[in-house]
Amino acid sequence: MPDGDIFGTHSQLAHIAWIGVAALAINLPLGYLREGTRKLSLLWFLYVHLSVPLIAYLRIANHVSAWAIPPFIACALLGQVAGGRVRRIRHKRT
Repeated sequence: MPDGDIFGTHSQLAHIAWIGVAALAINLPLGYLREGTRKLSLLWFLYVHLSVPLIAYLRIANHVSAWAIPPFIACALLGQVAGGRVRRIRHKRT
């Protein structure tokens, strides 16, 4: 980053944005699946952490700074919570 800005250039910001959206989108179905498993079971851990290698790959392949990791974690967490909430709402209706 030649200008010293921790957020990078506009293209880097675009990469950060789409990786964040991808983290959220990937974690929606994983959160849905996680909600149906016993807490802290092997499947629960799998559903929580399955997206991490993909998100890390996207960050590294697009040369996105490590400063962007906290927003990616927040997007992944939001996807997990939203997916779990969708499952709870759908099961209350039936």
